[in-house]
Amino acid sequence: MPDSIVELRSDTMTRPTPGMREAIANAEVGDDMSGEDPTVNELEARMADLLGKEAAVFACSGTQSNQMGVWTHCQTGDEILIDKTGHIGNFEAGAPAVLSGASVRMLDGQGGLIDVDLVQAALRPINQHFTPTRLVCLENSTNIGGGRTYPLEQIERVCAFAHERGFKTHLDGARFFNACTARGYTPREVAAHFDTVSICFSKGLGCPMGSILVGSQSDIVRARRARKIFGGALRQAGIPAAACLYAIEHHIDRLSIDHEHAQLFARGIAEIDGIRINPDEVETNLVFFEIDPACGTAAELSAALRTRGVHINNVGGPQRLRACTHLDVDADGVLRAVKTIAECLAEGPGADRPAASGAYAHA
Repeated sequence: MPDSIVELRSDTMTRPTPGMREAIANAEVGDDMSGEDPTVNELEARMADLLGKEAAVFACSGTQSNQMGVWTHCQTGDEILIDKTGHIGNFEAGAPAVLSGASVRMLDGQGGLIDVDLVQAALRPINQHFTPTRLVCLENSTNIGGGRTYPLEQIERVCAFAHERGFKTHLDGARFFNACTARGYTPREVAAHFDTVSICFSKGLGCPMGSILVGSQSDIVRARRARKIFGGALRQAGIPAAACLYAIEHHIDRLSIDHEHAQLFARGIAEIDGIRINPDEVETNLVFFEIDPACGTAAELSAALRTRGVHINNVGGPQRLRACTHLDVDADGVLRAVKTIAECLAEGPGADRPAASGAYAHA
């Protein structure tokens, strides 16, 4: 195994920068459950203001903050509408059913994006036989959908349609600031259309942990109860919250660099025989591509790359892979990954390839 690794599996693999580590070490702390951790309080206030909402609550993970949002809006027996690739419906261990008693209905969107026609087609009469729709969830940017982002006009019309029919709206914004960077809209412009928004700090923003849920004062009061019920009570949480504050100040503006590196990677591999990709469809820091079956499977290529120090996961099909750029991968690392992929595919599938293992690629 090479000494240096080009880590493209996920932006969750980022490590705290020296400046972030210093912020963590110097964090002022208190008891968050008593509302006495000044760093958490500052983080929650800043995020609420940044998104133009009344309140916010710090959470351990994106799954937790998403499920706090679901629990806030849904009762047992309610239904959630979400794209078929959505994280809440696919990669949160059935939590809507387990924690909130809510079912999830998948819509057949494009690139993980849904529009009014799909929501309207999913509506059913109010009848004892049918589960009542309560919540419409969007994901921006999408993950398994392909790293795509919503036009602001599409967000506006989907959420307006949902609200007109009495539904609540929730945004899974795991890579919220990547979407804002790619589209050029502001956090407030997006958040204005949602009742609650969940944002991860542990992905492109480079924090070791943490997520946040923003919304109205009444919704966040209910979400805090959900956090307690889910076992997410926090004490001296200013330690991770300090990392999040540092990321807000230093890591949002640099996300465009990750997007540039994603484009560099996409255009590089587009020149390799056996790769199928349209670089023009790469909007953020996620690059999805397919290999020709004659070159082997995605799992085989992933395993071969790993032996050469390039980590890329196979995801979403036997021929599909995903590369994710982030602050720990520079342009040289991206070009090395491109070169290594070309070398592996030039050698062709062979019996001496290492055994493929299951990939953890949804985050």
